[in-house]
Amino acid sequence: MNKLTLKLPEILHQKLINLAEKEGVSLNQYIISALTYQVASNYTMIIKSELDKAKQEQQFKDLLVELGQTSTTQIKEILSKRESVKPESELTQEIVNKFETLIQNKSKLTETND
Repeated sequence: MNKLTLKLPEILHQKLINLAEKEGVSLNQYIISALTYQVASNYTMIIKSELDKAKQEQQFKDLLVELGQTSTTQIKEILSKRESVKPESELTQEIVNKFETLIQNKSKLTETND
């Protein structure tokens, strides 16, 4: 466990104390819980409703129709202008390969169902 010293404005400190008391936990426990919640919320998947999924699928199909009217040269030109981003260190080649396999399998299923 690491130790961290913070300088807090008095009013924030008092609000945190009050909230911790309401929860019946120590100030330290309350702050750890609040920080954990904040960090976890940045990595939480949002489950979409069936209606949202249908809308997104229709938008994708509309995009495919639009792209179908674009020449291969134009598509390559557009793709060449994309910003290149270095993957996160946790994204190993093994994970990338698994994702590519899943995408290919899903594409094959979609083609079979169409």
